[in-house]
Amino acid sequence: MVLAIGTISVLPTTAAADAESTASLNVVAMGDSYGSGTGAGNYEPGTEGGCFRSANSYSSIIVNELRQRGKQVNFTNVTCSGSAIRTLRESFKGELPQFDALKRNTNVVMLSIGTGDIDFAGFGGLCIQADCSGAPATTIRGLLPAMGEKLKALLIDIKARSPRAKIVLTGYGQQVTPGENAQGVPLDPICDSQVFSAQERLEGNQVARELDATLRNAAWAAKAQGVNVRFVSPYVNSVDLRPDFESHSLCQAEPPFYRGFDALAPGQEGIDAVLHLNQQGQAAMADLVQRKIPVLAGPSTL
Repeated sequence: MVLAIGTISVLPTTAAADAESTASLNVVAMGDSYGSGTGAGNYEPGTEGGCFRSANSYSSIIVNELRQRGKQVNFTNVTCSGSAIRTLRESFKGELPQFDALKRNTNVVMLSIGTGDIDFAGFGGLCIQADCSGAPATTIRGLLPAMGEKLKALLIDIKARSPRAKIVLTGYGQQVTPGENAQGVPLDPICDSQVFSAQERLEGNQVARELDATLRNAAWAAKAQGVNVRFVSPYVNSVDLRPDFESHSLCQAEPPFYRGFDALAPGQEGIDAVLHLNQQGQAAMADLVQRKIPVLAGPSTL
């Protein structure tokens, strides 16, 4: 009789575990060009030249690997190059608001956002075409606090729409080495000192680190208000890069994780992809996210 009672008590637990392991995972990817995979190739039909949604984006890689391991995943990818925090709530590039993809049963939201609110792309273009050190770098750094407040509010709003969701906010990393060009390896033409001077590299990387810190602080502030959010960054602490991203900035080593002027070649994406993660960079980001977020590492961890 004791054995029978024990057996009965185990059955519901086992059934619940089986149900959990076979339940679908509802995943939404939203945000800007770093999230869409601009620069990584293999774009969703109709998005090339616009939103640039790539099958090589970190979110697509993660979802594909989950499915290959037997997990049922419902994936909605609404990322779009050029997006800002504001545009997530409105129609953009002829598409519905990204916020419309958020449902009450959404389990995971993968989010890349923030650079559009400080015109980080414009700053990078200035570094390439003129001089972004001094006043331009100071100006863009001055935009970071307001962006951080908007991001915190965004994370709170995402929770209101999808209260069960784990939000994964991803950082942008270090596009160009802050030091001298690597020796003895092929380098992209963007590495010419007439394009990125030593001072521009120094101050540009200061901007990149402060951007990362702003994202990290916004995630912490939202978490303090009950939002289930985790910030995953190529940086360890907004100063040092993680080992898997170290030595993979442009002009630093082979292979780089970012696109340079190779994106301007005939048949390539053009200026939209310059200073963006390439296919290898997106794969490295996918691996990093999977290591940091157990629910995205495969059915065995669910």
